[in-house]
Amino acid sequence: MAEGGAPVTMSDVARLAGVSTATVSRVVNRRYGVSSSTTAQVRAAIQQLGYESSLVATSLRRSRTNVLGLVIHSFQSYTAEVLKGVMDALSQSGFDLIIYTNSDLYGTYAEGWEQRHLARLSGTLTDGCIVVTPWDEVRSGTPVVVIDPAKGSTVPSVTADNLTGATTVAEHLLGLGHRRIGFIAGRSSLAAAWAREEGYRRALAGAGVPVDPELIVRGDFNPESAAPVARVLLDRADRPTAIFAASDGMALKVLDVAKDLGLCVPGDLSVAGFDNIPESALTDPGLTTVDQSMYQLGYEAARMLKSLVCGDWEGPGQIVLPTRLVIRGSTAAPKTL
Repeated sequence: MAEGGAPVTMSDVARLAGVSTATVSRVVNRRYGVSSSTTAQVRAAIQQLGYESSLVATSLRRSRTNVLGLVIHSFQSYTAEVLKGVMDALSQSGFDLIIYTNSDLYGTYAEGWEQRHLARLSGTLTDGCIVVTPWDEVRSGTPVVVIDPAKGSTVPSVTADNLTGATTVAEHLLGLGHRRIGFIAGRSSLAAAWAREEGYRRALAGAGVPVDPELIVRGDFNPESAAPVARVLLDRADRPTAIFAASDGMALKVLDVAKDLGLCVPGDLSVAGFDNIPESALTDPGLTTVDQSMYQLGYEAARMLKSLVCGDWEGPGQIVLPTRLVIRGSTAAPKTL
């Protein structure tokens, strides 16, 4: 017992041994990464404080499943690449993966879907979950890591440097000579959508180009949401000479709409996206985009969640991955130059 008769905790052991609670957790759970001298030091503290009896109770309460969850709205190219990263990170880790997705085949976003899924999974089927692009902040009694969190979220997360990526692609279009650049934004509740729009705005401001609010329309990252708003932009008498869509799925839909309207890409219209999904390299012309390494997003999220479940995560609460511009044939100088 600790002072006052309170049960001995892992923090008590850590203080006596002069190490972090994460180190104590590694020793208790027989995980690698602790030197033999430090292990002996922690075990001595455990014996001195009588923590051994607490360990038995803890193991009885814990009843781990050794299963992690991946909660996604629907299967698209983006989530397929994320899944590859998750699976590789969990390879030979001792954890299995369960994938939980919406039953809505039409891909519409219903607010609160991720929280309902988490309530079904957390603490019963899984030890923790990865949630991809939730509508809002998520809550759970077990560890959660979010890929592309809601704006203002404080949950552990992994995301790309969306602001820099969007700024770079907008600057690319400006560098080609475009001044009327349409922007199809993503779902407003997501931090990624906000950052990509902000990057577009900053690039224009940096080039001294006024932002025309009529050239900014909103989808929800679902490709089908881009078709009607792209048509609105392209039906204008003073239509933009370029469109930057906040996701590749929406950008590919812009290409379809442009073709339906008889517009040549990139002769009549330049189009750029964000994600670098596999399909972006297979279109004719290939889509200029921002590579945010979706595989790496999944890999890092799984690595973080695994460590959070095991109690030995010592990294940052938010991981931000770099982006890079991928220039393909869908962008060129406007005809007016």
